[in-house]
Amino acid sequence: MPMMSKTKFVCIDCESTGLDKEGDEIIEIAAVTFTLEKNLEVYDSLVNPGRQIPDESMQIHHITQDMVRGKPKVQEVLPKVIEMISDHIIVGHGVSFDIHLVNRDAKRHNVPCNIKSNAFFDTLRMARLYGGSPKNSLENLRIHFNINEEGAHRALNDVIVNIEVFRKLAAKYKTLEELKRVLEKPIRLKIMPLGKHKGRSFKEIPIQYLKWAAHMDFDQDLLYSLRAEIRRRQKTEDFSKSSNPFSNL
Repeated sequence: MPMMSKTKFVCIDCESTGLDKEGDEIIEIAAVTFTLEKNLEVYDSLVNPGRQIPDESMQIHHITQDMVRGKPKVQEVLPKVIEMISDHIIVGHGVSFDIHLVNRDAKRHNVPCNIKSNAFFDTLRMARLYGGSPKNSLENLRIHFNINEEGAHRALNDVIVNIEVFRKLAAKYKTLEELKRVLEKPIRLKIMPLGKHKGRSFKEIPIQYLKWAAHMDFDQDLLYSLRAEIRRRQKTEDFSKSSNPFSNL
């Protein structure tokens, strides 16, 4: 079993025109190879998406139309990023989204890419498992672990912070196998992380909403938590009926 300290990882992050996995485009991509001891190779590039960047996205990453004008197209930067990723374990925060964008654009432009076969560690799920931070956004984890701020919400800055967060969260695991094993099981969340009931305990959320949300395209931990709460209520309801002799009258 490979030791964590001996392993070379790669952390990736994409900024995009929005959060639609199929319809939105990469406008910046960063990758850093690293070990638990030090950062190695660094790559970062703005990308011309060939379309307008919506204002609401610009408010988050502050990447303007002027900044991407004349920058390389995604097919020009992908070979370097894919070369850096190689067969390393990928690290990122909600990294499935970034992996999907890289793989999608590689297919669109016939760039050889095997990223989907790489193992990956999602620091969002690792933070949920850790459970010590009141909120699990990258910025909240940075503050929680007292990690230096790298600047605006941009791809390379996020990668540098993300690597430090990963180092903190991975510190208790000696082997890759140990970390992989604990992340194989879904993690039960206590608080709804998104939507109109964001920040509320699952116990406080109306059952109709839970049932609707349980059929959405959410991550495995959220779906597991929603369905577990639905099952808990059904058991409570069944118990109430069975213990009440007048329930069927």
